[in-house]
Amino acid sequence: MLEIAENGRTWILSGPASSYALHLTAEDELLHLHWGPRIALADAEALTARPLPDYWPFESPLDGREEYPVEGGPRFTRPALSVRTDERRGTEWSFQEYDTEGDELRLRFRDAGLTVTLHYRMRDDVLERWVTLDNEGPAPVELLRADSATWTLPDREDGWRLSQLHGRWAAESLLARTPLTYGEKVIGSRRGHTGHQHLPWVALDTDATEERGEVYGVALGWSGSWRIAVAQLPDARVQITGGAGYDDSGLLRLAAGESFTTPVFAGLWSDGGFGGASRAWHAYQRAYVIPDADQDRPVLFNSWEATNFDISEEQQRTLARRAADMGVELFVVDDGWFGARTSDRAGLGDWAPNPDRFPSGLKPLGDHVRALGMQFGIWVEPEMVNPDSELYRAHPDWVQYQTGRKRTEFRNQLVLNLAREDVQEYLWEQLDTLLSSAPIDYVKWDFNRCFTDAGWPGEAYPQRLWVDHVRGFYALLDRLRAAHPGVAFESCSGGGGRIDLGVLSRTDQVWTSDNTDPLDRLAIQHGFSQIHPARVMAAWVTDSPNTQLNDRVSSLRFRFVSAMAGVLGVGGDLTEWTEEELAEAGRWVALYKEIRPVVQRGDLYRLRPPQGGQSAVQYVLGDETVVLAWLQAQKYGEPVPALRLRGLDPDASYECLETGEVHRGGVLLHHGLRTGLRGDLDAAVIRLRRL
Repeated sequence: MLEIAENGRTWILSGPASSYALHLTAEDELLHLHWGPRIALADAEALTARPLPDYWPFESPLDGREEYPVEGGPRFTRPALSVRTDERRGTEWSFQEYDTEGDELRLRFRDAGLTVTLHYRMRDDVLERWVTLDNEGPAPVELLRADSATWTLPDREDGWRLSQLHGRWAAESLLARTPLTYGEKVIGSRRGHTGHQHLPWVALDTDATEERGEVYGVALGWSGSWRIAVAQLPDARVQITGGAGYDDSGLLRLAAGESFTTPVFAGLWSDGGFGGASRAWHAYQRAYVIPDADQDRPVLFNSWEATNFDISEEQQRTLARRAADMGVELFVVDDGWFGARTSDRAGLGDWAPNPDRFPSGLKPLGDHVRALGMQFGIWVEPEMVNPDSELYRAHPDWVQYQTGRKRTEFRNQLVLNLAREDVQEYLWEQLDTLLSSAPIDYVKWDFNRCFTDAGWPGEAYPQRLWVDHVRGFYALLDRLRAAHPGVAFESCSGGGGRIDLGVLSRTDQVWTSDNTDPLDRLAIQHGFSQIHPARVMAAWVTDSPNTQLNDRVSSLRFRFVSAMAGVLGVGGDLTEWTEEELAEAGRWVALYKEIRPVVQRGDLYRLRPPQGGQSAVQYVLGDETVVLAWLQAQKYGEPVPALRLRGLDPDASYECLETGEVHRGGVLLHHGLRTGLRGDLDAAVIRLRRL
C-alpha cells in the first residue's frame, strides 16, 4: 500500500507487517523517516518534525539521514551517486515531481541535463528500490558510481550484528555473523560475475535468534561485479549502500538521450528472527522473482561425474535407461557433446554436436530420452571461447583483451565480449538453432572463469563492458526464453558463482556448488537458505567415495536425504552402481516425489544448524510437514536429541506417517526421530499430516 501526505512531500509504503517512510524537506532534501514495524501516515508525518542535529563544522547533519546521498555539497558519507561531465563532478539536484503507477512510487530530481528518478515498490514486506538516470542534456555524462539504493537503519542502543554469506569455489554460501564496528564493511565482486566469495545479501540485527527478534536484510539483483558497503557512522547510525560495479572507476558514459536503469536492491524488515526473515525472502522470490515458481522442478540426472569429457551417444543411452528405471524425470548431457570438445582445451564457442560422437545430432538421443519418459537437457557455456575453436579463429577480436598485455587463459578459455551486439547476435543464432534442432527441455548455462583482461580495444569507453556484458547476458536469456518458452534454464558458474536475484528472475534453478559431498553440503545449504528458497537449490547425489573432491565415504541414505533438501538430482556413474543401490535409489526418488511439493514450496524452519552431531530442517505446506534430519556424529552412544517442531497448529493433531504416532502441534518430535536415526541410519525423512 502506498500513502501520500496532502502536501505531497511525505510518502509511506506499507506491507502486511512493515512500513517504509521518506520525506522531502522545504530545501528539497530527501530524508529517510522510518523502516520497520507498520505505522500509519500520521505517524510518518509526525516524524518529519524531528530536527536535524547541529553537527557543523566537522560533521554533516545530512549524513546518515539522507535517503539517497549524492556526491557534492555538505556530505561526507559514501555517495550512492557519483557523476561527472567535462565541466564538473558531483550532483546538485532539485526536486521536480513525483508520480505513481500502480503500487510504484517515482521521485524525480534534476541536475542540469541529468534526470534522476528514484523508484520504490513494496511487494508484501519486501521493498524493491532502483534508480533510472536519463541524460536529457546535449553533453555526455559519465556515471562513476550509480548505486541502486541506500538503506538507513534505526537508532539502537545495543550494537548491531552483521550476517553475510562468504566462501570460495566448492565452499560457497557459508554463514558468518560478527559484531558491526565503526567504519565500513565492504563486500562484493570485482570478477565480472556475482562470485563464489560473497552472495549479494547482508542482514543486521541486535539480538535476534532463529525465531525471534528484528532482522533487517537487503539483497541485490545483479549478476556482474557489485559492491555492498555497510557503514557505522561516527554518531553510530548505520547505512547500507549497494549496486552494480565494485569501484568508482566508471560504469557507463551516457550520451545525449541515453539512460541507465540500476538493478533492483531489495530490503526486508522482519520481527520473526532469522527464520522469519528467510521465509519472507523465500515467499517473495517464489511470488515475484522466480519464473513459474508454482511448478515443481523435476528430479534430474547429470552425466558429468559419470563421463567427464568421454562422451558417446550409446553411453548416454545406457545411462538414460538406468536413470529412467530409477524414476528420474530429466536427463542432462553435460560438457563434451559439441565441437572438438574432448577436453577443456578446445571447442567452446562451436555450439554444434560433435559429428563423431553424435553423427545425426542430438535429436536421436533426445527422442530416446523422451521415449523413456524423461525430459532432455544439455550443458552450454555460451559466454566463453577456447582459442582452439572455429569461433575464435574466425573472430579473435570478439574476446575481452588488452592490447599489448599478456592474456590469461583460465581453464584454457577466454571470455567473449558479450557487450558487443555482433557477439550477442552470433550466440542468439547458435543457441536458437540448437534449441530448435532437438527436443531440448532444459539448459544448464555455465560460466567457468572470471574477468581478468577486461579490455575492448577500439571502443571509446571500454569500461562499459563490465555493465553491458551483464545486460547482454540478460537480453540473450530473455530472448531465448521468449522464443522457447518450454525450455528451463539453470544458472551455473563453476558451482555457486552466479546466484543473485537478477539471474534468478531469468532462470528456473541454480547450481549451488560443485561440492557434492553430502556433509559439506549441509553447511552450504544452511547458508543458502538464509536468502534463497529450496525451490531453486539444485543438489546432487554422487558416488562414494567422493573422488571429485575429498574421498569421503558416505551412505546412499545420507547422500539422498542431504540432496532432498532442495531440487534433487543424481550425478553418479550409474553403470557402476549395484542392483541393490539402484533399487534403494529408486525408493528415495519415489519418496522425494511425494514430499517434493512441501520441500520446494513450503515454509522452511531450520530446526538445528549443521554444527555438532545433528542437524535438521522442517518444511510446512498446508496440512503437510516434512522433517529432514542428519546424524553427523555421535559420541559415546549419546541419545539422539529431540526436536521441537515449528509452524504447526498447537491445537491440532498430526500423524507421523513413518511410525503411526499422533503428535500435538508444537510437541517435541522424539520417538519418530530415534526410529529414523539409530545405529547405521545416519539420516531420516519424517512426514507428518494434520488429522
